[in-house]
Amino acid sequence: MRVIFMGTPDFAKESLEGIYNAKHEILAVVTNQDKPKGRGMKMIPTPVKEFALEKELKIFQPEKVKNNTDFINEIKKLNPDIICVVAYGKILPKEILEIPKLGCINVHASLLPKYRGAAPIQWAILNGDKVTGVTTMYMDEGMDTGDMILKKEVEIGENETTGELWDRLSKIGGKLLVETLEQIQSGTAPREKQGEDFTIAPMLNKEMAKIDWNNKNVNEIKNLVRGLNPIMGAYSFLNGKKLKFWKVDIANSLNMIVDKDINRIKNGTVLISNEKDGLFIKAKDGIIKVLEIQGENAKRMNIKDYLRGNKIIEYSVFE
Repeated sequence: MRVIFMGTPDFAKESLEGIYNAKHEILAVVTNQDKPKGRGMKMIPTPVKEFALEKELKIFQPEKVKNNTDFINEIKKLNPDIICVVAYGKILPKEILEIPKLGCINVHASLLPKYRGAAPIQWAILNGDKVTGVTTMYMDEGMDTGDMILKKEVEIGENETTGELWDRLSKIGGKLLVETLEQIQSGTAPREKQGEDFTIAPMLNKEMAKIDWNNKNVNEIKNLVRGLNPIMGAYSFLNGKKLKFWKVDIANSLNMIVDKDINRIKNGTVLISNEKDGLFIKAKDGIIKVLEIQGENAKRMNIKDYLRGNKIIEYSVFE
């Protein structure tokens, strides 16, 4: 089919590569603008643009798509059969949605209608879900409200991070998009209404990254750390210094701290801290075992390596 592809991050690149390898005619690739990154603030293209450049595909990078007459006219001239949208990052106006004769389809990283919105993978981890997946759907003017086409369900690992699940779902999404296009082309694609029993997955904010030792249980703290890895990292303050937590687990055995009166100790208190045993912190209903941490202006480190060069005093309190 004659396809226009719209997407931005590495998650979308997997889908673009999938339809490229499936020999669809990619008329153009639409992606977000290059952004400055690193110390030198060098302009870096999106992963989707990098793939498009490698394959010598036509590229559009409009600052906006709504009311952008020149861009919309360019899309109309290309006369696509279908537009595929994967994590593009911009809402498409009705004028674009109506251009392709077979419609616009989207790859969304959840089992719709659960987790409509910008951060479905992150919220599945943050909420401690055991199952998630990918849905392809026909797009309408709402936010992820269109009729569903195909779904693929996957289990979430007990210790799986957002980054790890992101990588898995991106590959699944690419395969599901190819299968969806095959069924649309053959006229066998299903079409299912979503209904009103939905949840929203809004964008994350920095405020949510601070660990609340007093009010969150050990599962919620572990899920917060998993859910924000590698996006921003959960953090806490110790003696005025910010430390990021990248990997933690729940301590199953209390044998090492039987001599401590846990119930009288403040939440966030360091119970054990040494390079042999590691770092254990009291939480609301249990104990958090820290596996990977990052000090201020430092790199991420295995906790035992960190404690070889950095002192964390027992009974000091994370806030």
